[in-house]
Amino acid sequence: MAAAAEFYEHGYQGTSLSRISKAADMSMGAVTFHFATKDELADAVRERGAAATAAAVTEVSGRPTPALYRGVGLTVVLARLLEDDLAVRASARLERENAGTVPAWSSLWQPELHRLLAGAQDHDALRHGTDLGTVTSLAAHLLAGAEAHVRCQGEAGAGARQGAAVQLAQIWELVLRGISLRPEEDGRGSGTARGSSAELPK
Repeated sequence: MAAAAEFYEHGYQGTSLSRISKAADMSMGAVTFHFATKDELADAVRERGAAATAAAVTEVSGRPTPALYRGVGLTVVLARLLEDDLAVRASARLERENAGTVPAWSSLWQPELHRLLAGAQDHDALRHGTDLGTVTSLAAHLLAGAEAHVRCQGEAGAGARQGAAVQLAQIWELVLRGISLRPEEDGRGSGTARGSSAELPK
């Protein structure tokens, strides 16, 4: 979809209906017949990205794995969507620019992530005192980083660089294991979180 590419590459302010009509090899009249304004076209792009995101949320939520790893898996799948789906990438950028009227991209997955984290907490899979809002914010920051990673890869051209989804899975493995050696926390000589790295999504 030419509109998604234009919004992703140039942002809301840098995109015009004339630019989109040229990229799509369509007349201005053909474009405005379907979308009278740039806002309507931006919303259409976001709706397409929302459909792909909602499908991913539903698929991950239904997996027969512990809630914590479904939550982690959800962020990794979303990072892969940012890599593979142009409408999702455009939706994420349009959210950053507060453009359009369709619900924000993050609102499509943050409530489910919070629900999965709450389930993990109920099953004692999180350290006592873990703030679920903070973990959800961490996920949002990580996905913002994944989006930036994808954008930088695109600007640099294709190559053998590590993908955003793979990198995000590795970051989560580090988060779940912990990097601080604090024996006083668990009495075993390390601050390792519950769960095996083998359970992380690949």
